[in-house]
Amino acid sequence: MEFSRKKMVNWYDPKQLAFTGMKTIISGIFGNFADKREIQAALDKDNPDQYDYSEKDEIWIDYISDLGDGFDATYTMASLLAKENLDVNGSPIKRGDILVMGGDEVYPTPELEEYRNRLQGPYHAAFPKQDNDPNPPDLFAIPGNHDWYDGLTNFLRIFCQKRSLGNWRTQQSRSYFALKLPHNYWLIALDIQLNSDIDYPQIQYFREIAEHQIQANDKIIIATAEPSWVYRSFDQKNSSHNRFEFFINNILLGKSDGCYNGKNENIQISTILTGDLHHYARYEEKDEKGQIRQLVTAGGGGAFMHLTHILKDSISPRKGSSGVLKATFPSKNDSRSLALKNFVFPIYSLTMIAFFGLFHGLTALMLHKGQDSPLSIFVNPNSINDYYFDIHIPVMVIVFNLILWGGIILFTDNSSGNGNWNYIAGFFHGLLHVAIFYFMLYITSILFNLMDDSWQYLVIYFSMLIIISGITSAIIFGIYLFISVNFLDNHITEGSSSFRYEGYKNFLRIHINSEALTIYPFGVKAVVKDWQETVIDANDKDQTTFKGSPIQYELIENPIIIRHEKAL
Repeated sequence: MEFSRKKMVNWYDPKQLAFTGMKTIISGIFGNFADKREIQAALDKDNPDQYDYSEKDEIWIDYISDLGDGFDATYTMASLLAKENLDVNGSPIKRGDILVMGGDEVYPTPELEEYRNRLQGPYHAAFPKQDNDPNPPDLFAIPGNHDWYDGLTNFLRIFCQKRSLGNWRTQQSRSYFALKLPHNYWLIALDIQLNSDIDYPQIQYFREIAEHQIQANDKIIIATAEPSWVYRSFDQKNSSHNRFEFFINNILLGKSDGCYNGKNENIQISTILTGDLHHYARYEEKDEKGQIRQLVTAGGGGAFMHLTHILKDSISPRKGSSGVLKATFPSKNDSRSLALKNFVFPIYSLTMIAFFGLFHGLTALMLHKGQDSPLSIFVNPNSINDYYFDIHIPVMVIVFNLILWGGIILFTDNSSGNGNWNYIAGFFHGLLHVAIFYFMLYITSILFNLMDDSWQYLVIYFSMLIIISGITSAIIFGIYLFISVNFLDNHITEGSSSFRYEGYKNFLRIHINSEALTIYPFGVKAVVKDWQETVIDANDKDQTTFKGSPIQYELIENPIIIRHEKAL
């Protein structure tokens, strides 16, 4: 498959931000009026999905999430998934019989070209289709918010039409599914759209399975697109986890009129898997009865790494339950060290230097047109009275100052962290950018006495202003992000995407046999960057692969073993 090797998305490119923001608005508006999940259900009404693997004695499942971004990271992880075995202390851990993609299969938006370049191409190259393979692994996927930005159109084309992704073969016909697994296990995968919303046809689909197929004491693994328990710990007003628990209690467990009164009361929700945050983090939750549930975030499939030190050591996911953070990747100490990269934010985001610089330059240009020279109030103190009392400053300069200040304040993350301190920090952050503008005017007016309005001087002056003020504002922006993720416990995404770190990738390999469910969390600290294209068959462009340095992988923590006799 021909494709272009893409670099990681620059989330601080103003053009990219505007385009993604527009996609978000459009999908949010039209997604509520034309929910494609309802269309899926209507088309699939007479042939609901049935995926039964329960006759196997054992099964291996790979789980990866947040994957279609830069080539190096995506291909590194795809190559690991494609290996027939991974070595763990001398023991081979075999490739999954099933690959589950847990959300956000592509970044930044789900155009077909982006899917092809950032997901399909790398996965085809890592594990080329083998027509003579009698038992290729199956592939299932649930969409994340980035897959939803076109209303799920291209997700359905790629994952819901029985196509191949390399040698993985797609099976589903809806964006949600249930897999019946060996030894009384189920994997329930939800599509929560853009706002933790589970549509009515999806509820009916899972209610039918819960009432007629799931048996008492069955064990459930749930895959969902966001770690709602983490978001709840950030913001108690976040209601996504309440809706998630409503689904578990009322649809899966059969709660009605405030009590459990059926066979499903005793089914065991042993594990919940998710991505959305691009790191590995595992909470062990214990309820008031002493029953344990593993809450695992494994969003390390390829996108930028999320910091982990902002995660709370203990949380309360449900009433009467408590969760303890057992492991993170990167470690909290490594995460704090990586956060220091925000101090050199301008290096990673040259476009933000240009944005701030041009904004300040345009403001200065309007100020220049409002008086005899760009900053006569600085180079000629006698003009100060005239400047203020005659209201000589152009109105548009004030408007631009307010736009900058207000825009920075609106950027403030008010959904997590330390409440009012967030607003206070955002207020002074915006004020500082405005102050920087006037301070840079003062500095440049000293360096260049612009009483001479010749165009040569103006060009030099404005160029110097744009460069110095752009770099300074970008530095201030990075410092604000560092303070936010280290002291205010907010801006976890903005303070991580700022330096677009490709390391600390992860995926899960899950094994179910007669004794236990075992989860192997694999981590890659540094992705391979020296991939070289290798043509296997010159007459077949689909037989192109890449070779590079050996991938150094490790177990993030000891395997998580959930023995059947101790399952909930």
